[in-house]
Amino acid sequence: MTRQKTPLYILFYLLFSPDTWRIAAGFIASILLTPLLFAPNQSAAARALLYVMVAGIGWAASGKPAAWITTALKKAMTGK
Repeated sequence: MTRQKTPLYILFYLLFSPDTWRIAAGFIASILLTPLLFAPNQSAAARALLYVMVAGIGWAASGKPAAWITTALKKAMTGK
């Protein structure tokens, strides 16, 4: 039997998924930290590559914090 995919189900699935938090951390790190790495003479392609690289590093570095966040949210919601 399959579960109906309601908007609330999808919201909680995303909220309790560590990958959601890792993607968010990578995106935020990319937005905040990449402009600090630009050189004055860099091309647009080099800047785009920097954004992608920093997002990947942020995603990789946020594994343990993302697991901690999802565990804490599950405990808060279920009381276990």
